[in-house]
Amino acid sequence: MKKFIILLLFFFLCSLSYAQNSIDMIIIDKSQRILKLMKNGIIMKEYIIDLGFDPIGHKYFKGDGKTPEGLYFVSNKSTNSDFYISLQVSYPNKWDKRNARLFSKDAGNYIMIHGEPNLKNNTRNLKDWTNGCIALKNKDVKEVYELVSINTPIYIQP
Repeated sequence: MKKFIILLLFFFLCSLSYAQNSIDMIIIDKSQRILKLMKNGIIMKEYIIDLGFDPIGHKYFKGDGKTPEGLYFVSNKSTNSDFYISLQVSYPNKWDKRNARLFSKDAGNYIMIHGEPNLKNNTRNLKDWTNGCIALKNKDVKEVYELVSINTPIYIQP
């Protein structure tokens, strides 16, 4: 808990240079299935999410169905993907790559916060249907997309 508070304080101080109307941190609570948009340490919005098809535990390699845990940031925003719109998570970092090598596997990439698939299929009716991404309803991801800037910190907790 102390480590988490220190990290929040660090990101809060780093976020002071962000635009006045932008969110300064995203917190994803995997166990609660909630994405929180934070500004100045206050929860501004919360959204229900779906995760990877095997969500318990940290992502170690491509194809394991897990959603990563730890500190990341929004590395890109896209309106041109297989999903409604998406924000790319900075996974994998150097530790993720190192951990994947322990399994002699590729860490994977393209972990996103995204909406529903552009091609409708039955997966959206399932719980935790992604390959490791964080999925929201289209109307929710549109709000997140508009409020979040590239380089916004993301803390994904178990």
